[in-house]
Amino acid sequence: MDNAWGGLIQAIAYMTADTSFSPSKPHLMLQARALCCIRGERTLFQDLNLMLSGGECLHVRGENGVGKTSLLRLLTGLSKPEAGEILWGGQSISKDIATYHRALLFLGHRDALKEDLTALENLQLYAALDGVDLSDEKALSALWRFGLRGREHLPVNCLSAGQKRRVLMARMLTRQAKLWILDEPFNALDIHAMQALQGLIGEHVEQGGLVVFTSHQEVSLPHVRVLDL
Repeated sequence: MDNAWGGLIQAIAYMTADTSFSPSKPHLMLQARALCCIRGERTLFQDLNLMLSGGECLHVRGENGVGKTSLLRLLTGLSKPEAGEILWGGQSISKDIATYHRALLFLGHRDALKEDLTALENLQLYAALDGVDLSDEKALSALWRFGLRGREHLPVNCLSAGQKRRVLMARMLTRQAKLWILDEPFNALDIHAMQALQGLIGEHVEQGGLVVFTSHQEVSLPHVRVLDL
């Protein structure tokens, strides 16, 4: 295992450990207060406020370059704002970033998959990092749900971009976090995969989870609100 992949493994494990939840657990809330983001000499946004509770979904929209991905990185704690703060459960994430990251699943533009492992092996790797007892039957069922029957034993580098996104959808199904932050999750998906992902996000929201996502596509989701940057 090379050093770069080892670092990625640690990052994924850090952000996905012990993330099980149920609606009966304490009320969940993500808040941003007076956020300011500057890139170079340009102010992308300032005095930005948002609040999201368990069972809600936020769709962040805007043209390219307005700061959608920058906002998501601030919300994950991967970047720091020029001003303002982000709170999880009423507490600034900077006070206990480890606890926050244990509740968070972040999927960015790049597929966090090991290219020389199969789709099934990638799910098994995630399960091992998460400390989840994932049987072959459950892993295969998740892959099959998202249209990967017959491709579960292919190396990921043999899969299309859309099929790689389906592997990540199977990963979301087998190990949910309280808060999902998703950057353009519908990219490279055909209409059937888009419907499947919308269904998966809908299930998560109905179970009391929180979702923040960016997308240029129009989507149909329950309890969704819109933030236009």
